[in-house]
Amino acid sequence: METVIRINDAVNGFAWGTFALVLLLGAGLLCTAVTGCFQITHLPHWIKKTFGVVNGEGLVINDAGALSQFRAFCTALCATIGTGNIAGVSTAICVGGPGAVFWMWVAAFLGMMVKYSENVLGIYYRRRNLDGAWSGGPMCYLQDGLGSIKHCRKLGKILAVTFCVFTVLASFGVGNMGQINKIVINFHEAFLSEVNGGTLMGASTVNIGIGLVLMLFAALIILGGFRRLAAVSEKLIPFMCIAYIIGCLIVMLAKFRMIPEAFTSIIRFAAGPEALKGGAAGTAIKLAFNTVKAGCKRGVFSNEAGLGSSVMVHSNSCAREPVRQGMWGIAEVFLDTIVICTMTAMVVLTSGAIDLKTGIVAEGTNDATLVAKAFRGALGRPGEWFVVLAITLFAFTTVMGWSYYGAKVTEYMFGVRWAKVYRVFFITLIVFGAIMESSLAWDISDTFNGLMMIPNLIGVISLTPLIIKLTKNYTDRRIKGKDIEPMLSYNTDIQEEAAKAVRKGAG
Repeated sequence: METVIRINDAVNGFAWGTFALVLLLGAGLLCTAVTGCFQITHLPHWIKKTFGVVNGEGLVINDAGALSQFRAFCTALCATIGTGNIAGVSTAICVGGPGAVFWMWVAAFLGMMVKYSENVLGIYYRRRNLDGAWSGGPMCYLQDGLGSIKHCRKLGKILAVTFCVFTVLASFGVGNMGQINKIVINFHEAFLSEVNGGTLMGASTVNIGIGLVLMLFAALIILGGFRRLAAVSEKLIPFMCIAYIIGCLIVMLAKFRMIPEAFTSIIRFAAGPEALKGGAAGTAIKLAFNTVKAGCKRGVFSNEAGLGSSVMVHSNSCAREPVRQGMWGIAEVFLDTIVICTMTAMVVLTSGAIDLKTGIVAEGTNDATLVAKAFRGALGRPGEWFVVLAITLFAFTTVMGWSYYGAKVTEYMFGVRWAKVYRVFFITLIVFGAIMESSLAWDISDTFNGLMMIPNLIGVISLTPLIIKLTKNYTDRRIKGKDIEPMLSYNTDIQEEAAKAVRKGAG
């Protein structure tokens, strides 16, 4: 374990060092700039085309074998909304102070257009697999998009395979063991803290038992295939989000007098803890960097903008218009980070565990259970139970979503048969997540998040000229009403088929 920790620390220093942060924020700034700050300038339009699904438009399936736009959105959120929205936020605040929340907002604002761009490219470069279903993701736009640029054919293929390898490894960390670990810690402390079942080979038998139960439920859904996963997601995700938002609102109402001070502390400490500003310049810079890194890292961990992971689900949408599905990416980041993570931050900052005058975390604070204790302080024991159940559902759906990501890239590299082997191996790792050391599980997750982000963002940045063309083509046709030919796919056959559907109003 000591060797694993040393290796992971070294790789993590690169994956989340200055280069990675500049790449992430730079890609966000670039995508925001080249699309004319789409998330703001076309705010009413993308809200109407996403959250406005009450009109039934995003619920219609107009492509055999594909998912409705709303179901694709829910399935992507299945993996996106996880413990990063609860435990991840408290970790960011404990590491970087209240100012880390500000950088989560910055990463989310820029991440909206990164995820938009990923989805646009995902739809444009997707293709049909042998079963006639859509298949796409960063590996496709790296191979066929970046690879189509002069002298970049081999580079595109290498980066595609690199992305797939890191995604498989990330699925074991962020998508499996990290999530399961948080479920077990919170469940054990809330319901089984007084149970002493002994140990088996150095691991708690209680934790092993919880892991086995979670593994059984995961197997029932994951081995049922993508259709079962999507169906479960469509029913579970809206319920989860609404229930958690209501719970946070109740706690915020109970502490409403502290909310203005909490928001003020986020802005005041965005450059680092105020209590340490009088220190040496080098120390101040290091603290400020830690604040930025904590916020950006947990922001990406929460909404996955820049990872390219959820593109693999969005590519299964029945939408023919790349920009139409791109807008669902904006909505995904908005709901995940701007809404849910902000509410979690307010719960944490008004809990009393963070000194809002100095930004210092109270001694003995455990970031893993901080949110649960905050709910308990406001609502009593039922509040703690509510958070534990929320974490369990959020984390479990993340495990389901990431099982699909890992299987998809395994299929890209080795074929359908090996994807089935991957699913079985993925399910067995759930027990290991239940007995792992908490900090190591999260550190491994952070490392592979950063590593898979790098090849994906290289592809997105390289293809920004195409993103500009696709966005302009859509806005000219759909918003300005110009009669021009739609740009829908790199493949001429798919382009022709999709263009016909769009002209008939089924795009």
